Amino acid sequence: MDHVNHTRIQTFVLAGFTPSETLRPLAFLGTLCVYLLTLAGNFFIIVLVKTDSGLSTPMYFFISVLSFLELWYVSTTVPTLLHTLLHGSSPISSAVCFTQLYVFHSLGVIECYLLCVMALDRYLAICRPLHYHALMSRQVQQWLAGATWMTGFSAALVPASLTATLPYCLRQVAHYFCDLAPLMRLACVDTGWRAQVYIMVIGFITTCNLVIILGLYGGILKAVLKLPSGASRAKAFSTCSSHITVVILFFGSAFIVYVGPPVVHAEGRDKLLSLVYTFLTPFLNPIIYTFRNREVKEAVKRTPQRIRNILRKP
Repeated sequence: MDHVNHTRIQTFVLAGFTPSETLRPLAFLGTLCVYLLTLAGNFFIIVLVKTDSGLSTPMYFFISVLSFLELWYVSTTVPTLLHTLLHGSSPISSAVCFTQLYVFHSLGVIECYLLCVMALDRYLAICRPLHYHALMSRQVQQWLAGATWMTGFSAALVPASLTATLPYCLRQVAHYFCDLAPLMRLACVDTGWRAQVYIMVIGFITTCNLVIILGLYGGILKAVLKLPSGASRAKAFSTCSSHITVVILFFGSAFIVYVGPPVVHAEGRDKLLSLVYTFLTPFLNPIIYTFRNREVKEAVKRTPQRIRNILRKP
């Protein structure tokens, strides 16, 4: 087969998961319910932060940005997951496949940087309380949020373009969405150096952000331990616990899939692990930030009264 024939594949086939015919409807309905709850939960967080004056702080601004990101992030992969659960192996055009690859990794990189910015926000709030509002002004918040999005969509161009220009001989993608490693396994040529570039780009971004987050939390820990009372230390830690939980879920699973040992890909475990950061984390984020945050819980309690006030207006 010559090089011209290699590049003629116009459609890939997503293998997805292969539940039995008995479990297929249950798997589809369960996934659909979780997807709808994820959309509703993250949308609720956005509306709550936007409408409740008690949540008009930098921390909640970044939480609302994260929820907005999760709406797009989960919607990039779950529709194809639902389609494969309902219909089995599903065709997807190469253009849509590579677009999904690019958008998915762009949003993933954005989340890496956004979680780092949220750690910086907590560091400034706890370690520089007197200068916090000056350092984290509304303009700075918007600039930081915008920078994460621009950086994410720029950084993902490298792996996405290298993957899209590969010649392909095979069509069956052993995944429920178009991702780097499953697509590379379908190429007609050796992808060794491209794989190294992917690991360098994704590994560098992930590692740098994680190191910065750990460094910031090291500073937070030192500052909190110097507080005079146990109550003040508990209050300081409580504002960070939700963020730490999300960081562990997102970075832990992503690190294993993209920088982990080859056995993860060889045995298909990457498909299962990817559910954690593509599906489970966006679903859990609203729960984590609602039930583990006193101010959000109080804002939720105020919601019925605000609705009644709106309805009473002529």
